[in-house]
Amino acid sequence: MINAVYGLCALTAFLCAWLLLQAWRRSHYRPMLWGGLCFAGLTLNNIAVIVDKFVLTDMDLSLWCSAIALTSMAILLYGLIWDSE
Repeated sequence: MINAVYGLCALTAFLCAWLLLQAWRRSHYRPMLWGGLCFAGLTLNNIAVIVDKFVLTDMDLSLWCSAIALTSMAILLYGLIWDSE
């Protein structure tokens, strides 16, 4: 059951990223770009968590997971704070 939850989290983040980036392509509204890039990073984070928990169980990838999540949030914060129109 927990495998399905992690998979659904990754799928949801991917769908959010895809929808935001598609909307940005049509409208060129910059906050959608930053949100889409953030969710793309969160998708990678969720995939890294799945790999950490179920594929490479003997290795600890928590530092990589945290670094990916921090970078994703930093991209969103940069876009929302410093990229003004």
